[in-house]
Amino acid sequence: MRETTLSAANPNAGILQRPYLWVTIGACALVFLAAFESLAVTTIMPVVSRELGGAGLYALAFAGPLATGVIGMVAAGNWSDRRGPTAPLYASVALFVMGLLIAGTAVSMPLLVAGRLVQGLGGGALTVALYVLVARIYPALLHPKIFAAFSAAWVIPSLVGPFAAGIVAQVLSWHWVFLGVVGLVVPALVMIVPVLRGMPFAEEPGPGEQARAQPPASWALGRLAWATLAALAVLGLNLSREARLPGFTAAPALLAVAAVVIALVAVRPLVPRGTLAARRGLPSVILVRGLASAGFFGAEVYLPYLLIEQYAFPPTFAGLTLTGGALAWAGAAALQGRLGGRLSHRGAVRIGSFMVLGAVLLALATTALHWPPAVVIAGWVLAGGGMGLLYPRLSVMTLALSTKENEGFNSSAMSISDSLGGALALATTGIVFAAFATTTESFAGVFALAAVLAAAGAAIAPRVTARSP
Repeated sequence: MRETTLSAANPNAGILQRPYLWVTIGACALVFLAAFESLAVTTIMPVVSRELGGAGLYALAFAGPLATGVIGMVAAGNWSDRRGPTAPLYASVALFVMGLLIAGTAVSMPLLVAGRLVQGLGGGALTVALYVLVARIYPALLHPKIFAAFSAAWVIPSLVGPFAAGIVAQVLSWHWVFLGVVGLVVPALVMIVPVLRGMPFAEEPGPGEQARAQPPASWALGRLAWATLAALAVLGLNLSREARLPGFTAAPALLAVAAVVIALVAVRPLVPRGTLAARRGLPSVILVRGLASAGFFGAEVYLPYLLIEQYAFPPTFAGLTLTGGALAWAGAAALQGRLGGRLSHRGAVRIGSFMVLGAVLLALATTALHWPPAVVIAGWVLAGGGMGLLYPRLSVMTLALSTKENEGFNSSAMSISDSLGGALALATTGIVFAAFATTTESFAGVFALAAVLAAAGAAIAPRVTARSP
């Protein structure tokens, strides 16, 4: 069978050699699509918020997709464990495009946020399906290289995405930034179809695999319910500051605390046991992923906003901060892939975590002390390098600590931690940003919170591996 020969191919073959060539091209094309959209939208969102009068929904436009992405991740993980990643990939791309179309034709901020929610549902499912695809196709020896390739797929979008988005928003309209990404779907699908036709499916075990545990026969509806509750809690956290009760001024704060508690309770069944307690091994791998995402993205989405509002940058050049960070991310990811075992997983995660923390502290100092914008721009290159070191290694460790029967669960757990960490951070930074009287104080508060989250990730980083004897 073609499936068997693909999965049993020479592990010494490169990811751009047969039989992995089309797998690599198709998967990287989908990563490229998500990367271009992410960088472009982050660049033009201050313009969108200003035109639609949606400053109060600014954070929700970023946190909302991450929240609904949790539902997509759980569904795709369960679906992939049952039937393989083919159907989840097709469904996720369809939802992703539908969200882009809704956002691209929006005439109000609530409608744009609705499109972003649908887009997040598809994007979350896409991430998990791709990780399961990697686990099913590539031998463990090639995992660092394929994850480095995923990071490298951000290089071209990072070069042209923010700048192109700024040009399109200024010359045409920000609507075309969303609608233009839709045009990337066709070539991505054309390249991924051969990959999916050659996939080994969960329901077709190869020789000697009959004794292995069978994939789940039914949907994990309980996990889907918990994922939905977590997503609703994040959305509620974003909207909590709008809650007003006569004679009860503490209502917004109490609702925000309740939303965070509900989100943490809901996420417990969706991740390995001991994750919230930072247990050594896989639980800490999953937790560090979430904290790194929270610290990095909690700060990054406000960097273009800072440069536009405080330093009068045009949208075209405000996005160059994201370009520098993304290039450094791809470069560091490629470096760790080449180093392989010469750089330990634990070492890569620790170094990367401290690089992210240092960059966020530079952003805080730039805002509070009115340093030149070049400091925060250069600092974000440091942050991108840190993420490029730690993200691929956390992905490799997650798959290394998984079996074929729980690849979907663990991959979705990693992606859930990633997205939920970012979503909670963005929701909370939205509250912090609105709590201060001046924009300088607001930006400083946002970066201070992001620094606390990044510091927590750096503190837990040494626990991603078992204690040395």
